[in-house]
Amino acid sequence: MVKKDKRKGIDRCKIKNIGFVSVRLAGTDGVSLETAKWAEVFENQGLTPFFFAGELDTPPKRSYLVEEAHFTHPDIRDIYLKCFGVSKRDRKTTQKIYKLKSLLKDHIYAFIKKFKIDILVPQNSLTIPLNIPLGIALTEVISETGIPTIAHHHDFFWERKEFLKNGVWEYLNMAFPPHLNSIRHVVINSSGDNQLSLRTGISATIIPNVMDFENPPPPPDEYTSDVRQALGVEDNELFILQPTRVVKRKGIEHAIELVHRLGMKARLIISHASGDEGFDYENRVREYSKLMKVNTVFVSEIINEQRGLTKTGKKIYTLDDIYPYADLVTYPSNFEGFGNAFLEAIYFRKPIVVNNYSIYSYDIQPQGFDVVEIDGYVTEESVRKTRKVLKDPKLCKEMVEKNYQIASDCYSYAVLRRRLKSLMSDFCTCPRCA
Repeated sequence: MVKKDKRKGIDRCKIKNIGFVSVRLAGTDGVSLETAKWAEVFENQGLTPFFFAGELDTPPKRSYLVEEAHFTHPDIRDIYLKCFGVSKRDRKTTQKIYKLKSLLKDHIYAFIKKFKIDILVPQNSLTIPLNIPLGIALTEVISETGIPTIAHHHDFFWERKEFLKNGVWEYLNMAFPPHLNSIRHVVINSSGDNQLSLRTGISATIIPNVMDFENPPPPPDEYTSDVRQALGVEDNELFILQPTRVVKRKGIEHAIELVHRLGMKARLIISHASGDEGFDYENRVREYSKLMKVNTVFVSEIINEQRGLTKTGKKIYTLDDIYPYADLVTYPSNFEGFGNAFLEAIYFRKPIVVNNYSIYSYDIQPQGFDVVEIDGYVTEESVRKTRKVLKDPKLCKEMVEKNYQIASDCYSYAVLRRRLKSLMSDFCTCPRCA
């Protein structure tokens, strides 16, 4: 990858273009958010990022859209339904997998050629088998070309119950993830590192989720001055933010119970919708809120990636617009691959209540963050500490400033830059990459 200039005695790096590949690079899901951060860091190092996916909100001139790459494409969804929750698949499904694999493979080759890609960065597309043909296609392209690849793994199939009964074990072993010499593997937590090594013999680099702690968020502008009113939060009412989707693993019942037991006038604001996992859990949250007499408000209609107006003329805010006005953030998840919302609360200097989920316990808690913790259920001690933080501004400020400093040391872009440089040095020895 390096050309020696004999006249000047320096190495000139040939690595210029980075190609991100995923099922979707749009919206506020964890994969899309982290991809954007990686792209920003690469770009700041003088590299140019390009994007391949089934849904994109990336710059059009750097984007390669293939509908069949999306996990919701009808043919891809049909394959998924016929391969999981069963112990075998029929021959027609196999034929369909290979037909779509060939189509996607041609597109990946075209993407590499069109944008002169030097390094591929699959984002979870070699990790979770939502699109089996895409994973196989990527694996074959990497194997055939030997193109340098950094595979970024967010959550593996063995971490989800719905993938464990299947009729595609040979594909999972082959491509999710593949064991190839030209791939450097990245995981987001120590558990992923341990399990990947144990199950496949693959060694990995841990790069946690990050935020730009070197550049604090700007102060709220005029556009957001009416956020509390738009969310229905009264002047004498606490604004407690649950910045997640409404899905079972988010443990929102704990947030509701906590608000109930605080004995303070408060409103629980849930920022995101249920998504593609159905509405049973949302109905459960609504019923539990009524039972506990907690004002719980679902505001996904007016929270989006960009500001604007709804069809009825209401203002749309971003999540970044909302955070500065929150008095407390609740994050009582039962499971997370890492925890973007945790870092966001720290970034916006907000006190946070967090459940002691496994990755938090292993990777985040040891850093020394000062938060209100629950361990599977709300205790009187967690209620007491939350109440104290909300009533004592000095204590709250000390807490959030300490957390910001810890996060700056452990989860900043500087950490990402260093670890990406280390990976890049495997492919190139020029000063920029070394």
